[in-house]
Amino acid sequence: MSIKKIFLLVTLVCLFVQCDDDFLDRSDLDTISEPSFWKSTNDLKLYVNRFYNPKGNKTFPGWNSNEYSGGIYWADTGTDNIIRPTVSTLMAGNNTEDTGNGSWKFDNIRRANYFMANYETVEADFDTYKHYVGEALFFRAYFNFTMLKNYGEYPYTNEVLSEVSEELNAPRTPRNTIVQNIIADLDEAIGHMDSGRKGKGNRLSSEIAMLFKARVALYEGTWEKYHAGTDFGVSGSDGSSFLTIAASAANDVISSGIYSIHNTGDTANDYWNIFNQENYAGHSEVMFWRAYNADLSLAHNGQRYLSVSGGGRGISKGLVDDYLCTDGQPIATSALYQGDADLPTVSANRDLRLSQTIWLPGQAMNSDGATVLREFELPDLDLTGESVCVTGYQIRKGAHPDKKYKTVRSGTTSSPIFRYAEALLIFAEAKAELGTITQADVDVTINKLRARAGMPNLSIGGITTDPNWLYPSLSPIINEIRREWHVEFAVEGYRMNDLKRWAAMGDVIVGKRVLGAQFSQTDFPDMVIGQDVQVDANGYIDAHANEVPSGMQFVLGRDYLLPVPKQELTLNPDLTQNPGW
Repeated sequence: MSIKKIFLLVTLVCLFVQCDDDFLDRSDLDTISEPSFWKSTNDLKLYVNRFYNPKGNKTFPGWNSNEYSGGIYWADTGTDNIIRPTVSTLMAGNNTEDTGNGSWKFDNIRRANYFMANYETVEADFDTYKHYVGEALFFRAYFNFTMLKNYGEYPYTNEVLSEVSEELNAPRTPRNTIVQNIIADLDEAIGHMDSGRKGKGNRLSSEIAMLFKARVALYEGTWEKYHAGTDFGVSGSDGSSFLTIAASAANDVISSGIYSIHNTGDTANDYWNIFNQENYAGHSEVMFWRAYNADLSLAHNGQRYLSVSGGGRGISKGLVDDYLCTDGQPIATSALYQGDADLPTVSANRDLRLSQTIWLPGQAMNSDGATVLREFELPDLDLTGESVCVTGYQIRKGAHPDKKYKTVRSGTTSSPIFRYAEALLIFAEAKAELGTITQADVDVTINKLRARAGMPNLSIGGITTDPNWLYPSLSPIINEIRREWHVEFAVEGYRMNDLKRWAAMGDVIVGKRVLGAQFSQTDFPDMVIGQDVQVDANGYIDAHANEVPSGMQFVLGRDYLLPVPKQELTLNPDLTQNPGW
């Protein structure tokens, strides 16, 4: 089958639904030899289509099609937000030099470079295909940013290398130089890509590139600020130049006027309904999303786990505790806080995003494999394997009782990938880190998010000191912005990156216990404490008490970055290993 026919079939089957990776990779796109290729606008479109779902690794987060795991709403697993029955290697402090070797890959960067080296041979006016050039630049930036987050410095190149290229033995490129190149790619992409929703929100646009630029710049700006003076920092930089870029790029998204916070006035459901739809075409907040289609066997087990069982995971007490009370006060100071005795009590008088993130008694959920609804009663604490809720706080975010799966791997709820709320928080955080945030900035960002949940506005001059702030050495406004990240993007996969860029593992992870709800022997009379469930001295579930008796053990001088694979150090003597390895 010719490469043109393969591309055409791929496009017909899947523009952005999750395609079968093996099928997509039957021909290697950077070894195209047909003289008829690289001639038309459609050739470029077909080439960049594969970046949406490259072989063996989804570019963007979502449900793993036809698999049991990989759900977007348990993407915080292994942090202080979500745990599984067995503690993660990273959180036990047991990473090795072999950890992460599989992610030291440049295949997709090389494919993007190959596109950039060949697109100018197209026999058409640049304006007819410039959007796809922008997409290729976006993906090159995206893949490089993934490498940066994992490994820090690495040999960066925007050229197509061969087996004899001298650059194969190049030393690592300084991380701020890598970020400058990523941002340069995104600036060019923004200039080339179409504005507004492309393909009903299933295709990239200039505003999505703006948001991603803001994400990259905020990450690097805060990384350089909080890792300054350590082996992970950048000598002579405090990150302020990148923070300025982050604020500006986020403001560009806001100023575009294309998107807005999803707020119909239904404070009890608006937040929850962002995450459980099948179609986000025209959605005010979801800028970019992944679609599924059961007729094409492109479905998932998302509703099977979220609406039926514990999914082998559980939300932490630490995350639950960070939700404010409805008077805008933290639980440590609010008279409205009722305690933790049971789920109705812990959720009473709290930010309504909590009751839209964890299951509470009486909420409608699917019945296992049936077409009728049942009500949530108790978490699946007494189950095992992929059915257990290990902490007693069971994940509801992303579930929908009307999206019945009936059989395994038949879920078609879609996955939001980029949403407008991120632009608001990036803008607020960058301005706060620069020391220039105003009440007007807070009103158009954080207070928009709080209003959706029926919460009082945040006033910079009236922030109540929280004795349980996770970052007590930092200012009140930065603590509150970080709280907003914590609850607004709970379980969406942001937590690990946030803690790493803030150099906050010492504050939040090391020596800390990831506790769950208070254990109730009345609710679970057959469970034996110390045998079926572990609890601490105060009666809170402590699932990892025996595995990490001294608390989580992230290695501060080592684990902020993965080790460069040993075989790469052997192949390239000019490479150096990451700190602590």
